[in-house]
Amino acid sequence: MKNIILLYITIISVFSFNIYSQKARVTAADKNYDSYAYVDAIKTYERVAEKGYKSVDMFKKLGNAYYFNGELDKAAKWYGELFNMPADSDLEAEYYYRYAQSLRSIGQNDKANEMLQKFIQKSGNDSRGKLFKKDINYLEAIKANSGRYQVEDAGINSKYSDYGSAIYSNKIIFASARDTGSLGQRRHKWTNQAFTNLYASDLEYNMTPGASKKFDENINSKFHEASPVFTADGKTMYFTRNNYLDGKKGKDGNQITLIKIYKASLVNDKWSDVTELPFDSDNYSTAHPALSLDGKTLYFASDMPETLGQSDLFKVTINEDGSFGTPQNLGNTINTEGRETFPFVNDENEIYFASDGHPGLGGLDVFMSKINADGTFSEVQNVGADVNSPKDDFAYLIDTKSRRGFFSSNRDGGKGYDDIYKFLETKRLICEQLLYGEITDLVTKELLADAKISLYDSQFNLIKTNVSDVKGNYTFKVGCGKTYNVRAEKPEYTTIEQKVTIAETNGKTYLPITLEKAKCKVTIGDDLGKCFGIKMIYFDLDKSNIRKEAALDLEKILDVLNQNPTMKLDIRSHTDSRQTFKYNEALSERRVKSTMGWLIKNGIDSSRLTGRGYGETQLVNKCSDGVKCTEEEHQLNRRSEFIITAL
Repeated sequence: MKNIILLYITIISVFSFNIYSQKARVTAADKNYDSYAYVDAIKTYERVAEKGYKSVDMFKKLGNAYYFNGELDKAAKWYGELFNMPADSDLEAEYYYRYAQSLRSIGQNDKANEMLQKFIQKSGNDSRGKLFKKDINYLEAIKANSGRYQVEDAGINSKYSDYGSAIYSNKIIFASARDTGSLGQRRHKWTNQAFTNLYASDLEYNMTPGASKKFDENINSKFHEASPVFTADGKTMYFTRNNYLDGKKGKDGNQITLIKIYKASLVNDKWSDVTELPFDSDNYSTAHPALSLDGKTLYFASDMPETLGQSDLFKVTINEDGSFGTPQNLGNTINTEGRETFPFVNDENEIYFASDGHPGLGGLDVFMSKINADGTFSEVQNVGADVNSPKDDFAYLIDTKSRRGFFSSNRDGGKGYDDIYKFLETKRLICEQLLYGEITDLVTKELLADAKISLYDSQFNLIKTNVSDVKGNYTFKVGCGKTYNVRAEKPEYTTIEQKVTIAETNGKTYLPITLEKAKCKVTIGDDLGKCFGIKMIYFDLDKSNIRKEAALDLEKILDVLNQNPTMKLDIRSHTDSRQTFKYNEALSERRVKSTMGWLIKNGIDSSRLTGRGYGETQLVNKCSDGVKCTEEEHQLNRRSEFIITAL
């Protein structure tokens, strides 16, 4: 391996309008009070906002309401108001993403791109340092993945370097420096070993290699050949060779001969028509090709421009006419500032590769990632300590039917410089969790069937959609150690989205979700304030003048009264016990009068309003004089109520 110049190479803001649904509390004595009012919170927020009131929380809710309903033009309006607020620097990353998507819907692509750039900055970028910081206990994860392989010498190794195998026509094809066939055999200056050629061995029972012989004289040259891969029909091969073709050796600007990927065709049982690939260059290396199952994508390692580290993994499309597309970097889920090399893709859309950038045991380790349907990659996993060692481990391949395969290593105890090992995988690597929970009504606790549950990845790409069953249950199979966003939707309920991080080991993750009614159903005796989560109308300390945030809440009450001209309210103010009885009574009375006065000043007839300050006479808990309580417990007693007395 080394003598072929191994390449260095919240929870979103929970979408909730604090709209509490209450059952009608109509008793036999209250039969005359059987009418109800339905309060549309979104419309109220919208009307309040149109009056010029501004609130980060309100604009989030308005934007989300339209975003989740697919009305992106309206979402763009309210997200625009959100981002015009002074506190936009404190917004969660997902709001930048949603605003960008909404802007695209109205043709503002430049601004959308600006928001996406901010989203990327806020959501973070991978690097080796961050990987180690993230996986501070990575050795435990490697330990959990160990014990899955039976490993032994492949039986084809020499005292020289042997590595980098492929399966072709029931043979194992590999690179070896064992050629001592002539006194003039060229030797590599780094190792004093012969340059590698390709060799072949028939595979016998349980993929046991037989005797080895040189592969093909038209492929092997006086320089390095290694790491071949073959198309499914066996008629085309790609392989690595020094920059040498038709007797001519290429060099870069420093007079160094790098390595390239070449293509050959099988004609009359002989390999011929050796050509270099169009994206090869004298000025950078390309090496270690691998093919997708359908043969339409070639993966390889390179230090070409756009490389994130010393060497990265790339992919390139193979067109129907045999031409090639433009190579694409696999991105920072796979690539690091270190070396990523020797890719292998199996028929289950798993990519295996060697890296010294991801947390490992030392040198190059073998890692695996699942290739998702959209071409992205799942979280990278170390395959464990049976395949990996403190030395270099690389060139992994597996037959998914038999779970047998080969890898290369320069670990202690081998026969040569690098050796090929065969293995039997006895336990699959894939770490999965069951994400499950039930959907319930926030107030009634009723289990909700037929709720739409959508699973998104950490970048808000949709993965899968499900529906809760008759008992309100939902399930998803998810990967370990990843973060997901779960969105729950149901007619007449407010859509909610929650973030969940899955543990690093196999098991289950429980995520119950509660939904709120989108419209608040109220009747005589109910507290209208609960529709909007109004627990207290805030005043300056020891004063009774209306504060800015109090006016915003009162605007909501005002809007409902205007929409329901026969509704009457009894306004009640309560304090905690941490002043004298007389003081608290007077303070709460002043605040009730200020609240009523504000509503009357803004057009509500005084005949529709009654009110009283109760001071500390109606505490909801034990926190009376002389009882030690927390601030949170005292807060429960400081409350404002808007009790409906007529509809």
